[in-house]
Amino acid sequence: MTSDAEPRRHVPKDVLDFWFPDSGHQNAPDTHEAFWMQRMQGGMDQPIIERFSDLTLAAARGMLDHWAETARGRLALLIALDQFPRSLWRDRPAAFAQDIKATRLALDGIANGHFDQLEPWEMAFFIIAIGHCEGPDHLERMRALPPLVDRIALKLPPHLADSVSGMHAQIARVTDIIATFGRHPHRNPVLSRPSSPAEEAYIAAGDFPHLRKPTPG
Repeated sequence: MTSDAEPRRHVPKDVLDFWFPDSGHQNAPDTHEAFWMQRMQGGMDQPIIERFSDLTLAAARGMLDHWAETARGRLALLIALDQFPRSLWRDRPAAFAQDIKATRLALDGIANGHFDQLEPWEMAFFIIAIGHCEGPDHLERMRALPPLVDRIALKLPPHLADSVSGMHAQIARVTDIIATFGRHPHRNPVLSRPSSPAEEAYIAAGDFPHLRKPTPG
């Protein structure tokens, strides 16, 4: 078997069981918050590096594109394209290299109904991927997200309903940044992009959305 073949030991279920463990995290606000904190604040970096390096590379090479044929396969591929690179290649340009593909995967999944087949905390990763991806239509995409959050809210259990306001606040914060700068300025040093004076001030302040306490559903 050549190195270009899909790793046999990995299937969508491996990614989903890892990222969405059957731990009952959704049964209480505090455990659900811990679930998000671990994923959004780098707590999954080491196991991703140890267990999913080859899978992340295979996804980036397009070798797992067939996973998108089903809703849960699409979700697994989205995690492998949008979340895993941020751990495997943290603080390197490759961390963001799959953002366009991940966003297309998310947008297509919203359009074809896969999005609505998922659990609400799974649906949230479509929102996250869309917010990550820079480009000329970034602001338009951000402004289209609040109704999608409302669709997530309809599926949340009552004890997690309060988290919807946090999701909307996060989207509003990112929307404001993109409206102001047209991109995520905190990436400029990693991508060797020159910063405007306004971006330099923003970077110096260090108040980045991805470092804020996450509170999605």
